[in-house]
Amino acid sequence: MTQDLPEIADIEGAYCLLNVGDSVTTDHISPAGKIATVSPAAKYLQGLGVTPKNFNSYGSRRGNDLVMARGTFANIRLKNKMCNMVEGPHTIHVPTEKKMPVYDAAALYKEAGAPLVILAGKEYGTGSSRDWAAKGPYLQGVKVVVAATYERIHRSNLVGMGILPLQFKEGQNADSLGLTGFEKFSIKLNGGKLTVGQDLEVVADNGVTFTTTVRLDTDPEISYFQNGGILQTVLRNLAKAE
Repeated sequence: MTQDLPEIADIEGAYCLLNVGDSVTTDHISPAGKIATVSPAAKYLQGLGVTPKNFNSYGSRRGNDLVMARGTFANIRLKNKMCNMVEGPHTIHVPTEKKMPVYDAAALYKEAGAPLVILAGKEYGTGSSRDWAAKGPYLQGVKVVVAATYERIHRSNLVGMGILPLQFKEGQNADSLGLTGFEKFSIKLNGGKLTVGQDLEVVADNGVTFTTTVRLDTDPEISYFQNGGILQTVLRNLAKAE
């Protein structure tokens, strides 16, 4: 990072990583529990010579970002509309139309330099305040979440990681707008010069344009987003004070 604020680039041609419904909890998002032997995290550990009996849990490896990124959205109860709401930690990689683990799709998008969005319903991020529920999507390349409503602390945690939370207007959601998750999305961010609660247009490549509310709710949150996250904000402030 540099001491000067970066210019926040517009979101152009972003793919949807997940299109989920109401009440997606931090347990659905955050890496938790046993590491399944068929998961991306397990494959990574096996590649390092770790045997299945020594995989242990995500909690025991929470200091390892390479494991935790692979365990994000790995909950077997996750329901993704892009996969017809069949339970499982999968999504569709839109360019290839292939169904795969969420992390594997995110890795392909990151390799191609494509930003990611998540579409969600009401009460996105309910449950325990799990820090990895925001860190994990950040590491997977998620830039924006568009939800009907947010759990208060999770919305704040997204901002702290530099992920922009947008909110559908009252009475709207992905379904009412005819969004499936197979679209590409573009959002003009004015170089990061946003204001508290302003309206922001989202343009989908299927011809749908809709207005959202920027859920940066305070001036400090605007600063966190402009800096790329709360850690970058703290570091720049410390550097200025020296």
